[in-house]
Amino acid sequence: MNSLSSGTRPLPLAGLRVVEFTHMVMGPTCGMVLADMGAEVIKVEPIDGDRTRHLLGAGAGFFPMFNRNKKSIAIDLHKPEGAEVARKLAATADVVAENFKPGTMGKYGLDYAALSQVNPRLIYVAHKGFLPGPYEHRTALDEVVQMMGGLAYMTGRPGDPLRAGTSVNDIMGGMFGAIGALGALIQRGITGRGQEVQSALFENNVFLVGQHMLQYAVTGQPAAPMPARISPWAVYDVFTVKDGEQIFLAAVSDAQWVTFCDALGFSDLKANPQFATNNDRVRGRATLLPLLRERLASRSAAELAALLEARELPFAPIRKPEELFDDEHLLATGGLADITLPDGERAGQTAQTTLFPFTMDGQRLGVRLHPPTKGEHTAELLAGLGYNAQAIEALQASHAVA
Repeated sequence: MNSLSSGTRPLPLAGLRVVEFTHMVMGPTCGMVLADMGAEVIKVEPIDGDRTRHLLGAGAGFFPMFNRNKKSIAIDLHKPEGAEVARKLAATADVVAENFKPGTMGKYGLDYAALSQVNPRLIYVAHKGFLPGPYEHRTALDEVVQMMGGLAYMTGRPGDPLRAGTSVNDIMGGMFGAIGALGALIQRGITGRGQEVQSALFENNVFLVGQHMLQYAVTGQPAAPMPARISPWAVYDVFTVKDGEQIFLAAVSDAQWVTFCDALGFSDLKANPQFATNNDRVRGRATLLPLLRERLASRSAAELAALLEARELPFAPIRKPEELFDDEHLLATGGLADITLPDGERAGQTAQTTLFPFTMDGQRLGVRLHPPTKGEHTAELLAGLGYNAQAIEALQASHAVA
């Protein structure tokens, strides 16, 4: 595996302990960021396991995607002895992460106010639907904040709001939680004290649409939904070509337009004064695009891709997610890594997962631990907290841990 974990150089967060009380996507993403960078991340699950282990449909990939490089301990927080185990575990952490409703963690003495009394160096990352304010007690989901935060409006056609095609706010919200944790760790190295970091779905979504808000502030014109926007470039679209295939083609400068015409043999369009400059082409888009669609319809997507790639012009085949498993670039660059699936009908079998899209010292951050089975590390972690074999058996017999 081409990753830092396979070499001899320590990972950047080696020696850091993270305890996460998380579920679904947002909190687990934060933990995964820290885990991939070398932290020991301990996932505290309910006694019957994280519910995302057994989701169907669009949720089937949640657990194996966002819980690699972690250890698992299953604890029943409703039992006093289980909550005590959780508090002992949290007291050993550099970072605690959670993504439950406001007030939930306080019921078990696992909120920042309680834990920081025991460990003033603790960094506590709370992932919420909303930052403190009028909305903070609302139940939020990625789709909820996309609808109320302008993203669904911008993604769909006019009158047809549409959620983005992945869990953008959950994933980015978790990433911002991790960024906050990293900043807090640096500050702790200076001051010796921890702090609470908060990240929220709604505020993340508003950040994503901030460019459209500023467009309105600057121009006085409301941003149109992306499918209906006035493009700043004339050639910047999806074209249906031979055999019904589709390909995205673009020419975003006058120089690219000339190269585009030369590559495709459109000398008449290159010479047409109506299309001389980018703004001319934008104004003439209603005429230009039908001409391009007619001329490109008989060419294959592969032929067009080869022509544009040879001339360093932007293009993109229209791919489905499952087709990316065979992408030559991902395969050549180590962008996919094997994991063992922990649950479901394919438990124990191997699948490939996507790695973080950056390198450190020229290497990808890889998979050190496969997504854990429920409670896989419970006994190991309890022993590390000082519980002897008899005490561990008693906790398991009472179903306070599993």
